Amino acid sequence: MNTGTAAETQAQSGARWLLITLLFAGTALNYVDRQVLALLKPTLEVEFGWTDQEFAHLGSVFQLSAAFALLAVGWFVDKFGVRLAYGIAVAIWSAAGMAHAAAATVGQFVVARSVLAVAESVNTPAAVKASATYLPLTQRSLGLGLVNTAPNIGAILTPLLIPPLALVFGWKAAFIVTGGLGFVWLAFWVMGTRRLEPVGVAKNAALEGNWAELLKDHRTWTVVGAKALTDCVWWFVLFWSPDFLAKTFGLSQAEIGIPTAIIFTLAGAGALSCGFLFPALLRRGLSVNRARKSSMLFYAVLILPIPLALTAPSATVAALIIGLALFAHQGFSTNIFGLAADTVPTSRVAGVMALGGVAGNLTGTGIIELTGWCLTNGVGYWPMFAIAAGAYLTALLFIQLMQPDIRALDEG
Repeated sequence: MNTGTAAETQAQSGARWLLITLLFAGTALNYVDRQVLALLKPTLEVEFGWTDQEFAHLGSVFQLSAAFALLAVGWFVDKFGVRLAYGIAVAIWSAAGMAHAAAATVGQFVVARSVLAVAESVNTPAAVKASATYLPLTQRSLGLGLVNTAPNIGAILTPLLIPPLALVFGWKAAFIVTGGLGFVWLAFWVMGTRRLEPVGVAKNAALEGNWAELLKDHRTWTVVGAKALTDCVWWFVLFWSPDFLAKTFGLSQAEIGIPTAIIFTLAGAGALSCGFLFPALLRRGLSVNRARKSSMLFYAVLILPIPLALTAPSATVAALIIGLALFAHQGFSTNIFGLAADTVPTSRVAGVMALGGVAGNLTGTGIIELTGWCLTNGVGYWPMFAIAAGAYLTALLFIQLMQPDIRALDEG
């Protein structure tokens, strides 16, 4: 055995998993920064006199800013690579998160929110491209599952830490602390991603994608349609679940944290579960096509009971029902990431995920605005819960119509 080659292989393996660890931490911070506003809604409503519709507009500003940014993000990540693109993005979104503390008007919040959204939109395309480029097929779903667990870790920690921090030190301190953590992460990123080399088909991929190629490829539209149909559920729960729990069960700012943490703990488990379920199905002899779609069907059925949260007897029971739905969402979403990483050439993965992100952010904007309108006009939360229940079976049907036989580029 060539000792030098073995040592080099071991070093590359360690470098790849360090990359995934850093992506995990960066993604967690991404969702910490974006969820702070939702958790501080009761405090900021009193301070600035916001209505439900005005709060919805702030959420829409974030979604639309991210959607428009994603049109360029795919090119940016594909052109400059994960290491540089992601580092720049985290630096900008951390500064924007801290800038919320200086906002004194709705207009200033809008500016800070827009910059935060633009920079944070880099996260998912960068994470999926990193997995497609540096991890082999047998490890890719686990890597994606770990990264897709990170939003839930951020969403678990934020409700447990931010309300007490805001109560003791004021709401401005919450934005400053969470934004500052991004700069700590950046130092580790610069030092930890120096010696990465692509594996498998990534070595033979072209350096850049092409918009014409992206738009005429049915694999692109499979991902875009699936994201459009399902991401709206994630954005609805992330943005409105603290308000739903507070209004439905009369919870105070300090009491929102635990049931919200329950929801996102289950969501994190869902993302991780796909990392084990899909490889297990492959080991049982299923093709990539059958393994992906069987896994997706499992998660699509799990989300069907989510409307029962509307009649739950307590906040804890409601949190468990919504948490099961997000378990299903994250498992299904990780499969979409895996579908893109498996079937799309690595030179185009970030572009495809960016277009999927545009679609998801636009439908997210729609459901956030719909929620604000429903609450303002006395309709309540039931239309959004009904949409959530049927979204995933619809998405799976769409995937089947677009790609009746999924074939991974490196299958076999």
